[in-house]
Amino acid sequence: MRFLGYLVLFALIAFGIWPYYYVFKLDDALGKVETTELADLTDLPAIRANFKSRLDAGANAVLPPGDSDSVMGWLRQNLDRLGTSALDQAITVSWVQNTLREAVTRATNQSPPYLLAGIDFAFFESYDRFLIRIGELGKGATHVRLSLEGSQWKITDVIQ
Repeated sequence: MRFLGYLVLFALIAFGIWPYYYVFKLDDALGKVETTELADLTDLPAIRANFKSRLDAGANAVLPPGDSDSVMGWLRQNLDRLGTSALDQAITVSWVQNTLREAVTRATNQSPPYLLAGIDFAFFESYDRFLIRIGELGKGATHVRLSLEGSQWKITDVIQ
């Protein structure tokens, strides 16, 4: 019985440490010029979907959905259509790399930027989500959300 208890304790500790291993991998990937290693740690469709949902929430405040025959309705439809294709072109692995490097540089004033030096907070949001805050809260911090996808932790959102 004691062995089973130790085994469960070991599994819990290993699960708790697991995303921090991916934080180290992310730090290593950001230090490299090529983006191939970072691409393996990034879920671009999820980042685009989260970014689009934030844009839509902002557009609802400015352009409420209404009659499609009105000028505002037409403007809203075009914003939705063009916004999706613009996000597909703008949010790339290079964009993720540059955004995270700039956030770390702002937080630490270091060149080259080391992610580990810029992290102010890193902990679980839930069992399958992990949040990293680069910079101090309330001072233009950038949040990076990792989600467990299969057996890997991947970046699924970058919030500035």
